[in-house]
Amino acid sequence: MTKLLIKLFIKDKENINEPLVRSKYITLGSYVGILVNIVLFAIKFTIGIISGAVSITADAFNNLSDIGSSAVTAIGLKLSEKPADREHPFGHGRIEYMSGLVVAALILLVGVELFKSSVQKAFNPSPLKIDAITVILLALSVFGKLWLYLFNKFIGKKVNSAPLLATAQDSINDCFATSAVLLSILICLIFKVNIDPYIGMAVALFIVYSAFKAFKETLDPLLGMPPEKETIEKIEQTVLSYDDFSGIHDLIVHNYGPGRSFASLHVEVPAEIDIIDCHEKIDACEKRLFDELKMEVVIHMDPIVTSDGVTVKMRQTVEDSIKEIYPDLSIHDFRMVDGNKRINLIFDVVVPFGLKLSDKALRLSINQICKKIDSRFETVITIDKNFV
Repeated sequence: MTKLLIKLFIKDKENINEPLVRSKYITLGSYVGILVNIVLFAIKFTIGIISGAVSITADAFNNLSDIGSSAVTAIGLKLSEKPADREHPFGHGRIEYMSGLVVAALILLVGVELFKSSVQKAFNPSPLKIDAITVILLALSVFGKLWLYLFNKFIGKKVNSAPLLATAQDSINDCFATSAVLLSILICLIFKVNIDPYIGMAVALFIVYSAFKAFKETLDPLLGMPPEKETIEKIEQTVLSYDDFSGIHDLIVHNYGPGRSFASLHVEVPAEIDIIDCHEKIDACEKRLFDELKMEVVIHMDPIVTSDGVTVKMRQTVEDSIKEIYPDLSIHDFRMVDGNKRINLIFDVVVPFGLKLSDKALRLSINQICKKIDSRFETVITIDKNFV
């Protein structure tokens, strides 16, 4: 069914790197989600009203919040496709993330109201009117949500869409929620025990939990997240495939929405390299990264000494000595300035987040490590953070 829908509604379906094709995938996922959840809401809401089961009504409104989620995702996608302008030179891609905040707020509101209704029902219970048809329809709704999970997961992975993957996770969570409601109905039918209000509370709390999870998943890309490991590896492999490019550091990637990434990095080249030739290689590398990753990349050239054996050997010695104590640290831009009574070692240190040591204390510690190698050494250290 999934592949059939894709074949019917998406032309050029394999060209997923094209923004227009990716947009069609997400739009298809949103519209299918809206249609399926409308059907499920109508069925469950009708059953809930007829039977008087608050848990079924709560589950119905859970589907209603999913309709809103899919609708806001579709609207957010449309707005995010608006081209860049003077006020927003990086485009409007983050609107797709901001739409998630609206969805999360709606889900939270639904969860709180349903919890209040379930509590009132617990204090004022009423007999339920349920039959075999109720059980069958709830069971079918579980399978409907299971299919929707597989559908959204397939499309979400294909086009790397965080909203669709989040929707997929929400669908599988709904399967468990509806299964709990179904179990409470079966218990009521078989054992004549009414646990409906308590299942309603559980479903409502589950909806509230989903809302907070949605808030976090939406805020993370807005606040700034490190790029995916595969992206980092692809950038490194591409840059280092060029002759004379021996290493990269200070890689920073900024995300302005799906398919709208900008990056900057420093590439190490021999100090004696021809500047014109190096510039041409950097231009070619930037263009290649854009063609392959659809990412605007700015590369800064860092000349390093490769012909001076003493400097090369000392850099390795210093780095090895530092790693014996701080394995996660790395250094770059290493230079030696030899004076009459002291030798300055000038370099940058990349510090991972979570290192429980102040920059001042780290500089002092590394300086002491270097003095053990040679008492004339004095360090001039720049602290860098690892943004990837």
